[in-house]
Amino acid sequence: MDDLPFDSTLDVPIPKDPLQQIIGQRQAVKLATIAAKQRRNLLLVGPPGIGKSLLAQAISHHLNEPTEEVSVLHNPETPEKPLIEIITKEQLAKEKRMNAQIQGKLVGPKEVPSFVAERLGFRCRRCGRLSDAGERACPGCGLDKYTAAFGNTILSEYLQEAKPQTRVHTTRLLDDGREEVIVYERKGDNVRVLDQKALEKIDQLKKKKPRKVLMPFGRKSFVIATGASETELLGDVRHDPYGGHAGVGVQPYLRVVPGSVHDAHQGVLFIDELSSLGHVQRFLLTAMQERKYTIVGRNPHSAGASCRVEDVPCDFILVAASNINDLQNILPPLRSRIVGNGYEVLLDTHMPDTPENRRQLVQFIAQEVMKDGRIPPASRSAMDAILDEARRRARVVDETDNALTLRLRELSGVIRLAGDFAVSEGKNLIEEDDITVAISRSRNIEEQLRDRYGSVWKAGAKEFQTHLDKRADVDSREVA
Repeated sequence: MDDLPFDSTLDVPIPKDPLQQIIGQRQAVKLATIAAKQRRNLLLVGPPGIGKSLLAQAISHHLNEPTEEVSVLHNPETPEKPLIEIITKEQLAKEKRMNAQIQGKLVGPKEVPSFVAERLGFRCRRCGRLSDAGERACPGCGLDKYTAAFGNTILSEYLQEAKPQTRVHTTRLLDDGREEVIVYERKGDNVRVLDQKALEKIDQLKKKKPRKVLMPFGRKSFVIATGASETELLGDVRHDPYGGHAGVGVQPYLRVVPGSVHDAHQGVLFIDELSSLGHVQRFLLTAMQERKYTIVGRNPHSAGASCRVEDVPCDFILVAASNINDLQNILPPLRSRIVGNGYEVLLDTHMPDTPENRRQLVQFIAQEVMKDGRIPPASRSAMDAILDEARRRARVVDETDNALTLRLRELSGVIRLAGDFAVSEGKNLIEEDDITVAISRSRNIEEQLRDRYGSVWKAGAKEFQTHLDKRADVDSREVA
């Protein structure tokens, strides 16, 4: 590693762009960059542990934040068929401005007509002094403000319960001679003034249908649906034992649950082992084609089965992954849809052993140390040892000389195991001997069986023979 000027992983620069943290997959990274910009689908093909999920996550970091909020609305005419409303950020900003307008103008009690101040409990009718509406007696003349307001003929029992008004309706004359309704509301120590326009906007808001937000603006742009069931992927309407009956049940719009295809709207839907979805691939194909998918109750014995929400948006980028042997189990029309608006990418399992690629692998080591957060940095000798192990794995697994493996998940396990050994011994750096021990301890069971018995078959035969001997010994004891 003479061409790398690093004494430890602390000296290794780590790029902030997640796509630049992907090691060795130059073609895939280039296509992923295009896919994020042009909103294309991807099918990533290759063995486990070469960075398929990392590539999908990196794409989501290059997408803009969602610009649409999707809500499901109560449908008073047909509650079993809730409505969908899509609001953009521009519309939300407009609504906020409207809400600010309908808050009215806050003024002091001195700035409202005297009779309004009296009814709201601020002004004494006898001396005209202003005081806190919560004070029953006028601090100037001592008169009971409420008694004065309601007159002296009211029964004493009622006087004890009398309170100032919190809202006064009146009219005022405009400059053009027209009259408009105006409302004064007590707001703490101030008075809120609502004119005709504000009152009309409040009425509009009151007429707004009850709603439930399905996909908010701040949702995640990366949704994992690996191994998802039909309900998880496509959504559902929950069961209500009262059938959504008004007064006792839960209205259907409140029981709507979005699926992963809806949660990924304007984001990335990642599905590893795509073939494991089985027949659900057909529904996924429909969602990709239409960019919207109806949510229905999926249990025929549930009250939700009678509910249906049409045109729920699901405009997502599909990033799917598959092993080479499982390609035949992916639905051909689905693959055609991916290729029609995207790319199929065969990922590399190794890369040439060049100075540039060695630098990338050292960057990967530094990234893994940083992501773990519980292990110390790796020393120069430790990085050399990991590079040697990467060469060995490329030679043994991929039968390629002068190469570095890209089966990085297993290599990541070696780094973490070595880091744990270093921590247990109180070291400040991961050293070469920690890597050596971690490599020997990280062998899988098949490798361990071959070392101990010569082959996996011999290990099985040995175990079976041991079992027969023990069984024969037990039988002989029972006969005796």
